[in-house]
Amino acid sequence: MRLINCYMKPYIQPFERHLALKELEALGRTQPTPIDGSPRLASVFSIATASDPQRLISRLAYWECVEDGFRFFTRQIRAEATFNVVRNGIPFEEIRRHLPFNGSIPLPNRRCLRYGTHGIHEYRGKFFPQLASALLNIAGLGSRHHVLDPMCGSGTALVEAIRAGCSAYGLDLNPLSALMSRTKCELLSVQPESVIRSYNNIREYLLESNARSDSPLHYFRTLPESDQDYLSKWFSAQVIEGLDRIASYIDARRPTPVRSLMWLSLSNILRRASCQKDDDLRVRREVRLDAEIDPIREFLEELGRSVRLLVSFLYEHGRDGAGPHVIHEGDARAIDGHFADIRGKVDAVITSPPYATALPYLDTDRLSLLYLKLLRRGLHRERDQQMIGNREITNGTRDAYWKEFCLSKRAYPAKIFNLIERIDHLNQDTTAGFRRRNLPALLSKYFSDMKRVLEKVYGMLKPGSTAFIVVGNNHTIAGGQRVDIKTAALLFELGSAVGFKQKEMLSMEMLVSRDIFKKNASDSEFILFLERPVQR
Repeated sequence: MRLINCYMKPYIQPFERHLALKELEALGRTQPTPIDGSPRLASVFSIATASDPQRLISRLAYWECVEDGFRFFTRQIRAEATFNVVRNGIPFEEIRRHLPFNGSIPLPNRRCLRYGTHGIHEYRGKFFPQLASALLNIAGLGSRHHVLDPMCGSGTALVEAIRAGCSAYGLDLNPLSALMSRTKCELLSVQPESVIRSYNNIREYLLESNARSDSPLHYFRTLPESDQDYLSKWFSAQVIEGLDRIASYIDARRPTPVRSLMWLSLSNILRRASCQKDDDLRVRREVRLDAEIDPIREFLEELGRSVRLLVSFLYEHGRDGAGPHVIHEGDARAIDGHFADIRGKVDAVITSPPYATALPYLDTDRLSLLYLKLLRRGLHRERDQQMIGNREITNGTRDAYWKEFCLSKRAYPAKIFNLIERIDHLNQDTTAGFRRRNLPALLSKYFSDMKRVLEKVYGMLKPGSTAFIVVGNNHTIAGGQRVDIKTAALLFELGSAVGFKQKEMLSMEMLVSRDIFKKNASDSEFILFLERPVQR
């Protein structure tokens, strides 16, 4: 046995402290002892353990350093510190001189979420990479373990899973999400020099071609005519020409993770380059001057930023230890059809499902889906209606959802159908608008869909394994009253109804989001711990 001191990050939130102690206990296989204060306030904890201190150094998510005779910074804090190396426009040669760290490390003084591939592309509903990493540690996972995220979004959990050496499996109905997740995982295994070389090549080409006025729109004219017509309403002719120079170059490259990074960088500027309101989730028009928009400059700045984040991370950590991954575009309600070979073999599920009718997920990405040829305009509505948590509905569909709910509502926990019936009752004989009248049917569909997802997740997990679900609450106004939709607690009950053992429901203090979706952030979010019981 050896005595090891572990120093917690000084800026973490109370829920993160809770997870920090749980992950330290799981990795050290013993109860931590506070050194410099009470268990609630101490920042240094000691463990007497036979575990290799290198395992703590390489895996801990919420700890700054580990002391075993000498003090060693954790791999996680070194990863986050690579973000601080990347200043605007810093030359690649200077990044290479700083990394890997040897001696002084520019330690973060606040939460850092955008290191490595996590900083690629904005995404609504993104959760913290440290959270995913800590949950992996709490579950005791590493090499030879299978981790599944059936609603993988931007790929946060998958990236952290393969960094831990796990095999990662991801699924998402949004084609942009599937591309984003796959690219972020693939980029962890590339050579940094090849990334820099590819960036320099496209930069040289675009700066040279930008000086020429001729633009035959090679790429734009390969889009379906209906998509061309639609996009022409959202981009000026000048912007379309600039975007086409970028897209034509990317489209001509052979498929590689770096090429996918270029597509994502282009995707991430489309909102800024369009007439869309920049801070609006839906596609709504805003008048802008062409002179304000230079798509080539915006793209090169976006790609340069992502490349610098990536190569700084790769210089520090290399390409070792990244586990395999499989990511599909598909429906979480049919997980077993996509991953039949690991049914009953998954060691943990980590996922953040959509909130109940909270966000227009596919609509937010409409311009990217069309321009990157991920989803044709004519298929958008159909796919949107397939999305869990979707808010779009016709009168006929609403009636069908409501009829199904009335016939099967006793299959759900009482709290769910009581909430839905209350909202429906409050909206009777009122001047409630179209969307509020639709809400009871939409909520019934949401919980029906999530019941199917939880049933599938249950079947994918090994007995004794845990599903970690990060989800938030929202609210509505019905009959002039505010009604809280406590999605997290309701899904916790629903998990129990399909056979899970309820282990814990941990509240998270929500931080103000810095991205364009901050106005739509939930004010309360939870981590649900649901365990598939061991069969006896």
